Amino acid sequence: METLFTSDNLVSLLTLTILEIVLGIDNIIFISILVGRLDPAKQKQARTIGLSLALILRLVFLMGAVWIAQLTSPLFQVPQMLAMDAPWGVSGRDLIMLSGGLFLLAKATSEIHNKLEGAEHAPSGAARAAFATMVAQIIVLDIVFSIDSVITAIGLVQDFSIMAISVIIAVFVMQLSAGKISAFIHEHPTVKILALAFLMMVGLVLMLEGFGVHVPKGYVYTAMLFSISVEFLNMRLRKRQGTAPVELRAPSLED
Repeated sequence: METLFTSDNLVSLLTLTILEIVLGIDNIIFISILVGRLDPAKQKQARTIGLSLALILRLVFLMGAVWIAQLTSPLFQVPQMLAMDAPWGVSGRDLIMLSGGLFLLAKATSEIHNKLEGAEHAPSGAARAAFATMVAQIIVLDIVFSIDSVITAIGLVQDFSIMAISVIIAVFVMQLSAGKISAFIHEHPTVKILALAFLMMVGLVLMLEGFGVHVPKGYVYTAMLFSISVEFLNMRLRKRQGTAPVELRAPSLED
């Protein structure tokens, strides 16, 4: 225990914790948007389940760090073709990133379609099925985000205790902030569209990672931060002018 609290380990813990929190932003946004389709009484429960599963999966994957590391080993090769410089060795991580990216792109596109078309609420008779479906979708993306998070942690720190503590702290911070982030997203339609666009970018990045093209996530987060900053300025301007944001809706024949 004494060796854990050395200056080097504390710096590694702080660095990894901040990185895990940043990497968890897309997880929070995805969960917040999904649970917004549930009854208000069930939203907190769904968020708690989703983030608890995120913590459990991350810790389980950390304990299986050797297996996670093996996911980067090629399972099979795709012959060289078109603009490829060499045969592409497809690993288990590549397949997970590709499937997760496709799922995220499809889900974000579907949510944007529902938002613009106005079909935001599922039939009341399918409330229980909807809750189970939401949890299942959260689990799928939790697996993808957890594997990406754990691979990042393994690349930075080799001490299991430091990785576990950083993950626990990061998920705890996510748990505390998820409710406020969710409420903010759903109170501001334009922010929700920006959040969905962010998820589409993340889905595209995951697919590119699956194809072996590394895209620094800093580019994605910087673009999203810039967009949110511009929207905050718009919100301040609307508030000063005494106007409210216009709810997006599909055009009707009367228009």
